[in-house]
Amino acid sequence: MKKTIILILSFLLLLIPASAQKKKKQATGKESLFGKALATYPVTSRELSGATFYLVGGHGGPDPGAIGKYQGHNLHEDEYAYDIVLRLGRELLMRGARVHFIIQDKKDGIRNGKILKNSKRETCMGKAIPLDQNARLRQRAQKIDQLYNKDKAAYKRAIFVHIDSRSQGKQTDVYFYHAPGSKQGKRLADRMRSTLSAKYKKHQPGRGFRGTVSERNLYVLRNTQPAGVYLELGNIRNSRDQQRLVLENNRQALANWIAEAIVADYRSGRK
Repeated sequence: MKKTIILILSFLLLLIPASAQKKKKQATGKESLFGKALATYPVTSRELSGATFYLVGGHGGPDPGAIGKYQGHNLHEDEYAYDIVLRLGRELLMRGARVHFIIQDKKDGIRNGKILKNSKRETCMGKAIPLDQNARLRQRAQKIDQLYNKDKAAYKRAIFVHIDSRSQGKQTDVYFYHAPGSKQGKRLADRMRSTLSAKYKKHQPGRGFRGTVSERNLYVLRNTQPAGVYLELGNIRNSRDQQRLVLENNRQALANWIAEAIVADYRSGRK
């Protein structure tokens, strides 16, 4: 009798799904560009499965981009743009996307703290970045197109991250450019703008959001195949805009919100 009961129980256990008997181990990925502490990341969802992104931090290598002054330190555009690109890329990877980091620094990783030291280590996926501006832009556009032609995804988007430089007294919100006539680029840029506007309304009621979306005939938008959005994150010389950059939580918030906008655009189902 006891043997019969044991056999029945054993049979019933076989009918229980493995996931119920033992919690399924969460999937993870690894990207060394994030630095040792964050190189391994959890894949928390598959909501961007089938999407591919080309992420480009502005300037880099011999060109630091715009420079602002903050508490006796220099803020270099390429360092802060790159840090936000890494954070955004990690968020996209965690949602199951495929991500190409066009501009890379093998040493920096995702950095905390206010002052991000400048270097000239950045490369275009391992290739030295030219000093000449035209050659520099052509190099990254060609790299994007090389990858684009190999990728099989139906949804492919390029994201270019920059920080503007204006007079110190000129405060700006994040604003977005898309290529002339690009319906997909405009749709994604509009989605980013509406997402950031909603986030500021929630977290800073009464502040308002004046970021704009417009088309602009920029080289990297005009000469790359994937639909793209070019972001300007603020004025690197303005003290209020600098808080968007120097505070690590704000850099992460920007990455989170942009990722949310991308997910919403991808879910729209329009290719």
